[in-house]
Amino acid sequence: MSRKDRMDKVEEILTRGVEAIYIKSELEKALKSSKKLKIYYGVDPSGAEIHLGHAVCLRKLQHLQGLGHKIIFLIGDFTGMIGDPTDRSAVRQPLTREQVLENAKTYKKQVSRFLKFDGANPAEIRFNSEWNDKLSFKDLIELSSRFTVQQLLERDMFQKRLSQKKPIGLHEFLYPLIQGYDAVMLDADMQIGGTDQTFNMLQGRSLMKSMKNKTQMVMTIKLLEGSDGRKMSKSFGNVIAIDDQPNEMYGKTMSIKDELIVEYLELGTELPMKEIKKHEKDLASGKNPRNIKAKLAYELVKLYHGEKEAEKATENFEKTFVKNEIPDEIDEVLVIDKNWPVADLLYFTGMVASKSEARRLIDQGGVRVDNAIIGDREAVIRPDNGMIVQVGKRKFIRVKLDK
Repeated sequence: MSRKDRMDKVEEILTRGVEAIYIKSELEKALKSSKKLKIYYGVDPSGAEIHLGHAVCLRKLQHLQGLGHKIIFLIGDFTGMIGDPTDRSAVRQPLTREQVLENAKTYKKQVSRFLKFDGANPAEIRFNSEWNDKLSFKDLIELSSRFTVQQLLERDMFQKRLSQKKPIGLHEFLYPLIQGYDAVMLDADMQIGGTDQTFNMLQGRSLMKSMKNKTQMVMTIKLLEGSDGRKMSKSFGNVIAIDDQPNEMYGKTMSIKDELIVEYLELGTELPMKEIKKHEKDLASGKNPRNIKAKLAYELVKLYHGEKEAEKATENFEKTFVKNEIPDEIDEVLVIDKNWPVADLLYFTGMVASKSEARRLIDQGGVRVDNAIIGDREAVIRPDNGMIVQVGKRKFIRVKLDK
């Protein structure tokens, strides 16, 4: 990499998608020198999916690893059991160790889309139970002595709960303290995280100074909102996961609010900022947002599944939603030749997660068989060979009879 290319890459790392850097001048100096930094990003495995919101930070780490810096992906299997109170208006229920570890099982495979875990300068995966499981009650009290109640009460959500006379769990109160201890134990030069983690990360910075007299840098990254404009969360049903199938990813992207297009282009794709600024001007001048959104959907599928799959997903969307045609490529599912309650058939074929979800979709008119809407939740059908079953706008299967 030429010096100019390196400086351009450093400038993009420092600016694209970045909300704030503590302290920017120090980081810029380090990135432009030959110094190698140890940088970490932590995720609590409260769910099994890595989504596009996580990917904003992961791609930033990918670029930093490309410049030769040491990257640590920290899985918060201990903090995940506590539950991050960020943006929570009520006490969050802790998860069991079994639930947390089950969610974390696929993380390395998903994160490997961004980080290299072998070869020269491999990234590391760490679990914060390594040190937190060893903390004694005495250790916890000593650690707590480095914080004040006033300091922790500065969190907006705690202030809000107090004003509404809602409870604050002591385990939630301890969460920033434990996350801060992660920073100390990793002895990293910098931590990266979303803006929703600013308070927690700054506690780590404070604790690092208190315990090791070391100044840790913090980079906060803008949050990529969910498709409906709220925080990207599985509980809101607005998540685009990096492992979503191409057609699903394309369709979900086409459903985002128009005002989120530029944000998704900047935070979710690798398109040059110069091109993104042009799209932003086009939107401001009144050009059809659908065409720019289609470009966004194509780029996202291309990034995670390749150009060929992006082209196929584009064609599928055009056929299915613009021309109201059935897509060419549909998964075939083998079913027994018998009378099936439609809700049972949807559940058996994996089109829904539960029979109750199937019945709800039927009530909403979201289920079709050979393009005919099924309106009765108790409906029973006998499948034909080649019959097309559709759920919502994006899910199709072709029935193959097992006689």
